[in-house]
Formats: sequence, structure tokens, C-alpha cells
Amino acid sequence: MTKATHIVALLQSHFDGDDEHFMTVAMQAAANEARLGHGKVAQQLRDMVDEARARKKIKGRAVPMVQPRGELANLVAAKYVDTRISSMVLPDHLRDRLERVILEQRQAFRLRQHGLQPRRKLLLIGPPGAGKTMTAAAMAGELKLPLFSVLLDGLLTKFMGETASKLRAVFSAMVDTRGVYFFDEFDAIGARRSERNDVGEIRRVLNSFLQFLEEDDSEGLIVAATNHPELLDPALFRRFDDVIEYALPSADVARAILEGRLSTFDTGSLEWDRATKEIEGLSQADLSRIADEAAKRTLLGGRESVETDDLLAAIAERKAAARR
Repeated sequence: MTKATHIVALLQSHFDGDDEHFMTVAMQAAANEARLGHGKVAQQLRDMVDEARARKKIKGRAVPMVQPRGELANLVAAKYVDTRISSMVLPDHLRDRLERVILEQRQAFRLRQHGLQPRRKLLLIGPPGAGKTMTAAAMAGELKLPLFSVLLDGLLTKFMGETASKLRAVFSAMVDTRGVYFFDEFDAIGARRSERNDVGEIRRVLNSFLQFLEEDDSEGLIVAATNHPELLDPALFRRFDDVIEYALPSADVARAILEGRLSTFDTGSLEWDRATKEIEGLSQADLSRIADEAAKRTLLGGRESVETDDLLAAIAERKAAARR
């Protein structure tokens, strides 16, 4: 095909309402551009087609699921989010791993054409407030998918067999509606079977989860997060495509978080060296609260410039709250 015939075919398929043929011609155009040595244009066309195909698969199904009904209404909380990876302050190695997951999801159709599967089952481990929950939201935001947070208080019951049945309903929903399914405080489900007193029911729940996770071939993302990876059953780690570890922010990352949150204020006079010495051991969530508190002190003091004392006072206040 020549460029002109590509344009004619694209227009004809558009007028006919034949989306699949439209995307097939677009892929042929991408291959033609690649042969001409226009690699960047070819890749851009492929990315656009892959994203369009992904959107087409969830069109008409994601919206109803954002308001779960029946039993599912007590098992998941659903919403759309605008969070992006770019809005997170992360070390480079962690950002690279998350962006790789996003890229594989966007190129899922292409990977599957070659018998490959994109990463879609993630286990996030690390201390509280390190960014695990925000990561799940960012995945949903980047892929323009609904975020489904699994409600443990609705999922876990004392009745034998009932929890596994509810878990099955959640995994069934994954098949029906593509989205990001987030299991927070995952150790409540995935704790070591040999270390639980109530081994009867909880063992069945864990076994059920392992089975459902192994058999799941839906197209959404499953993201589990825990602050206590040492409690997880070893069998779980093999079932996830990727285990991503979070840590408390370094001094450079911490400063970047504070600067980002205080970007609408004048911070030119801040003594950052003094401030960063005091923030060791604090999480990303702690730092966000500290910045907000320093901003309040500045505004209520009738100033536009954040002073070092504002930040140090907010840090001390947050540390005192954490010790309680």
C-alpha cells in the first residue's frame, strides 16, 4: 500500500463505521513507515492503535461497574481517578518499573500477537505511606480505567466458605469489567497458612485466592499491597508477575516532595539542609502533611514565603503525632 491508498482505506473504513478495519489499516501504515525508516512515527501509530483497542474492549462495560450493585456493592468501592505516575515523586528505579508495567499494558495487543503476556498481577510491599495506594490509583489514571478497591470488611466473614464465595465474585467481576483491582492490607488474606490460629477458614480463603489468581486470565490489573511482606505465605510471591518494593524516601526525594507541595509559595529562603536533617524516617504521606501544615502556617501568618521555622515546626508536630 502507498500513503495515498492508506488514506483512502482509512477514510472508507471510517465512513463505514468499521473500527477494526480502520485499526488494521493504521497498523499497515505503521509497518510501511517502519520500512521507510520512520521508526518514531511507526511506534506512535502502533501505540495509538493499541490504546484504541484497549478502550474499545472496556467501552460500555466500565461505566456500569463504577456503581457496583447487589453483593458486589459490599465488596468493592469503585471510582475513576486522575492520578498519574508523573504526579508521584519516586526514585528512578521505581519509576522505571512502574512505567514498564504501563507500557506493557498499552502494548498488550501487540505482545499477545507474539504469544507474550503483559505484566498485570503486581504485589507492592513497603512501609505505610510510601506510595503503594497512590501507585494503584496512578495505574488506573494512566490507563484510563476504573479503580476498584476491594473492601476487606465486606469480604472477610466468620462463616465457613462465605469469604471464598465473595472472593470468587470479585474475580468474576474482573472478567466482566476491565479495571485496576486493588487489594490493600493484603496480609489479611495472604498471611502464612502455618502461622494462623484459625487455620481452617483462613487457609481455605488463601487457597481460594491462590487458585483464583492462578486461573485469572482477565485483562485488568490486580494490585495487592502490604506493609508486612514477612507475614505473607511464600506461595503468593510466585503467583504475581512482579513484586515491587517501596522504601521511605531519601533526602533528595523528600525535598522534591516538599518542594512540589509548596510550589505555589516562595521557598527561596528555606534552609533545606536544616529541614532535610529532621525528616529521616518519615514517609511520603508524612511529608505531604508536613508541607500542607507549613503552607497553612504561612497563609495564616499573612505571608507568601514559607520560612524554615514553619517547616521545622510542622516536622516536629508530625513526628509527635506519629509517636502516639
